[in-house]
Amino acid sequence: MTATAPAGLPDRLTPVTQPAPAGGVPEPSTPEPSTTAPPAPAQGPTRSPISALLARDVTGAGDQRWRPPLLLAAGDVLAAGAAAAASSHGVPRLPVLLLLVATWLLLLSADHCYDRHVASRLDRVRRVARCGTVLVAACAVGATLLEPAIRPRQLLVLALTATAISAAQRLLVDHWGRGAQERIPVVVAGHRREVARVMSELDRSRGHRYRIAGVCVPTAAGRDLGVPETCGFDRLPTVAVQHGARAVIVVPCRHLDPMTLRRLGWQLEGSGTSMLVASGLFDVAAARARIGYAGDLPLLHVRHAELTGARRLLEAGAERVVAAVALVLLAPFLAVLALAVRHDSPGPAFFRQTRVGRNGRAFSMLKLRSMVVDAETRRETVEALNESDGVLFKVRADPRITRVGAFLRRYSLDELPQLVNVVRGQMSLVGPRPPLPEEVERYDADTRRRLAVRPGITGLWQVSGRSDLSWEETVRLDLRYVDNWSLGLDLRILCRTVRAVLRHDGAY
Repeated sequence: MTATAPAGLPDRLTPVTQPAPAGGVPEPSTPEPSTTAPPAPAQGPTRSPISALLARDVTGAGDQRWRPPLLLAAGDVLAAGAAAAASSHGVPRLPVLLLLVATWLLLLSADHCYDRHVASRLDRVRRVARCGTVLVAACAVGATLLEPAIRPRQLLVLALTATAISAAQRLLVDHWGRGAQERIPVVVAGHRREVARVMSELDRSRGHRYRIAGVCVPTAAGRDLGVPETCGFDRLPTVAVQHGARAVIVVPCRHLDPMTLRRLGWQLEGSGTSMLVASGLFDVAAARARIGYAGDLPLLHVRHAELTGARRLLEAGAERVVAAVALVLLAPFLAVLALAVRHDSPGPAFFRQTRVGRNGRAFSMLKLRSMVVDAETRRETVEALNESDGVLFKVRADPRITRVGAFLRRYSLDELPQLVNVVRGQMSLVGPRPPLPEEVERYDADTRRRLAVRPGITGLWQVSGRSDLSWEETVRLDLRYVDNWSLGLDLRILCRTVRAVLRHDGAY
């Protein structure tokens, strides 16, 4: 029996099959290569010595999972050796050391810690930590059989040392070898509009390892995607080989149904090309998504955003304490800034403005005054200077800003009094930008999602460009924060805020 495509669907993937053995499933064979000459390989960035080493594999063929980069494997061997030495307070016996190294490498390989397609730093560290937990159990069993005198504390030191070193070296390799990430070519397949969306996401995102070498779409009609393009999904396996793709990113559509995807996986198997199926979801953190099964049906479970609960209460309490302590410590500095504002222009040092907080509740936000006193009444005179493409009002060289106000805005010092709003529970240290009531009136249903949490003094919008961002990008960053909130995310944003303030990008 052979698999054929339905009539009227010439661009459907149709694998060429060989006669099946008795009681077996037909084995797909590689389609005949296209008569067109393969495109010239894209020139990637210049490789550093470390990046070049990252691109090397232990072996030259076979399953991607069993081809760990040489540098990572060597680092894991050293991690196991250091863990053994730390736990034994000296030089361990050679058989014990060899057994530990083999076990550690096997655990890391089994959990795909060498898989190049694991693009998230957090996921890589999480996998290593999971292997460290299993290592404790494995060493406990081994100690019972080989070293009965070993203590539980030594097992814990061993596992923690190996995990810490292996995780740290992955983060360092990822940081030093960013040039190597650009050299993993992929082919994106699907309908043109969805392919363009995936390409836009990959271009926008940071930290992934993929470079788009080509695309495969049903028809030639539509705008140019800017990369080599092939029409007809039946040519997809051949195109992947021609472009030297290490993976194919598939966006499911009516032409790529489940059975067709299964056949495509069979065909890509022969060339060692991985198949990655896009879920169609965007801005979903790895911690919120997991694969579950209903029988043999794989289901992607996306956890709801954490808007309430114990961790939210813990965050709110901790923020109030931190804000109160910061106000006490910064009181002399704030007094000096207030005197500078008063000396620079007549009027009060502090400025109060009504903003909209969580669930649409209005509150009075406090700032150091950075404009002239009658700035609100003079807004009509600068309306023509508005540079925003959305509901915001932004002017890069606003004539209403005072000399001291320009300095305060440059380093975000005018926002320090908002610590009072944090103490009152009206704002958070981290959160979406606090909007004006007239801005909220122009929100659509999606944008109102920003009001599901308390606004923040800083947030993804600030560490990603602040006023230089478009309105669409600002909303998207705020929604990403709301949906993917975690204590770890808040800490990362706070750390990035220091750099954003010192660089003062988009501050005006």
